[in-house]
Amino acid sequence: MKASAILNKIISRLGIFFFVIAAYMIYRQLSKYSLEELKEAILSIPHKNLYCALAASFLGYVALSTYDFLALKYIQKKLATWKWILTGFVGFSVSNNAGHAIVSGGAVRYRFYSRWNIVPADIVKMITFSGFTYLVACFFLIILGYFLTPEHAFGGNDSTKVSTFITMVLSVIGLCIYLWASIYYKKDLVIKGVDFQMPNLKLALEQIFIGSLDILMASLVLYSVLISFVEIDFFTFMGAFIIAQVLGVYSQVPGGLGVFELVFSNILPGQDNQAILFGALIAYRIIYYLLPLILSGIVLVTYEYVHNKNENI
Repeated sequence: MKASAILNKIISRLGIFFFVIAAYMIYRQLSKYSLEELKEAILSIPHKNLYCALAASFLGYVALSTYDFLALKYIQKKLATWKWILTGFVGFSVSNNAGHAIVSGGAVRYRFYSRWNIVPADIVKMITFSGFTYLVACFFLIILGYFLTPEHAFGGNDSTKVSTFITMVLSVIGLCIYLWASIYYKKDLVIKGVDFQMPNLKLALEQIFIGSLDILMASLVLYSVLISFVEIDFFTFMGAFIIAQVLGVYSQVPGGLGVFELVFSNILPGQDNQAILFGALIAYRIIYYLLPLILSGIVLVTYEYVHNKNENI
């Protein structure tokens, strides 16, 4: 328990460390441009592209909510559709912005699901299952991106090619192990008194599909606001997006703020006008992170008010 507590503290401190470093680097980048230049970059995004970004963001959160539907299937429980949509939307809106998804998103899920008679052990299973949904989707998209992305996209040096190849191979191994275990591994894994079972192959494939759809929609939000300024094919963009997104998530920085922008701006090829890139990234933050958070806050307050009012009647 002591070792676990120390490890959690280290991870938490690393998140702060990465945030400070990334924030400083972003400040260095942004300081090259005036507020007016960044404002102009955002306002110059065509309305059609903004509408496409909003639609992709909406579909992305629908896919994210479906994580909870799959998790309910995993623990063999059924709830009304509005319940898992509400929980998934609020949970991911919070965890996307707050970081430490297991804690922040887990707290939201415990709040809702315990109210609907799902026991804590099953809630832990659901949260763990959703984490693996994201992980196996990343494995799949990294493999797909490796074969679809042009060789020149991430630089021509040998070290970059080797590291990219190793990442792809590790993703193949991870995905194969997960799919193999979903077919052949039937034993329970007991972790701190909670029994975990491997999902069957059908459910594992559904995880890959839903997780990939989520990441794909998130990428389309940024691609929609960026494509009017930058000539880049979607597969090259997708490769850059996946790397930036995954590193942002695993940095434990809230919303990957700073880390995502820093990585993305460094690996996206041929960008001379960084003001436009940062303008698009800011628009992406507003559409995919800030607006859903505001909306989920309104939904949560409204639901709690109605729920408490009904309890007092």
